[in-house]
Amino acid sequence: MQIPIFTVDAFTNRPFSGNPAAVCLLENDLDEDLHQKIATEMNLSETAFIRKLKPGDDFTKSSCFGLRWFTPANEVPLCGHATLASAAVLFHVQKNTNSVLTFVTLSGELKARQVKDHIVLDLPLYTAYLQELKEVEELIKAAVGDMIVQDVRYSPDTKKLLVRLSDTYERSVLEDLKVSAQRFLSAEKTGKVKGLILTVKGNSSGKGHDFYSRYFAPWYGVLEDPVTGSAHAVLSSYWSEQLGKKEMLAFQCSRRGGELKISVRSDGRVDIAGQTAVVLKGNLTF
Repeated sequence: MQIPIFTVDAFTNRPFSGNPAAVCLLENDLDEDLHQKIATEMNLSETAFIRKLKPGDDFTKSSCFGLRWFTPANEVPLCGHATLASAAVLFHVQKNTNSVLTFVTLSGELKARQVKDHIVLDLPLYTAYLQELKEVEELIKAAVGDMIVQDVRYSPDTKKLLVRLSDTYERSVLEDLKVSAQRFLSAEKTGKVKGLILTVKGNSSGKGHDFYSRYFAPWYGVLEDPVTGSAHAVLSSYWSEQLGKKEMLAFQCSRRGGELKISVRSDGRVDIAGQTAVVLKGNLTF
């Protein structure tokens, strides 16, 4: 059996930066266990599977597809960068003729459209609520030690914990932070938190970034994700409220790094735009 597969660096216009995702094009249904086996084999934070929804669908002409995402450990309900990568494969490699693509996913219908040299994702916007510090104190200490924390929020929809560091800290402090997957896993065993967002306010005067972040998900087998669309579905809501802005520019300052253009909409959704670089084309053979 052969399956076309691609590696796409998302939220960047340069190869070997941004967040890499594998994208598989499924002509036919795949045995259920093979999704996870392939994702484990690819060993990227996400492997996406695009499938045809009905006979006669075509990767070049159809506008609606099924989409699933798997980490090396399990399936996840939402992945922004692998959705961006999937849209890039359809638009740029398959030369799909539609202006808008719709993906049917565990998080409902997600849309992707091309705007100049960016692909814009239409994602859900998730509110993060004030979190009692006592419940997550051990996890925060495992992440940032004795650093000053300005705000702690929790998104029940995504099980993500958002920790905002003091505005006195620069981006470099966030970048220099050393973390341990084992300490995170030891500190949080309740199942309440499945992702940890660390964020700091940016310098948005002029053309700077409005905020910076790093994202960790060892509970899903990913210590640090380079650039995370789903985390920004939470961050967008938080920082829009904090800064009083609907249009923002964000940077996720992992080692690879990536930039996201954000537009918070009035209908409870968020447009997150990024660029992509296709770095590998091939076939899985088994």
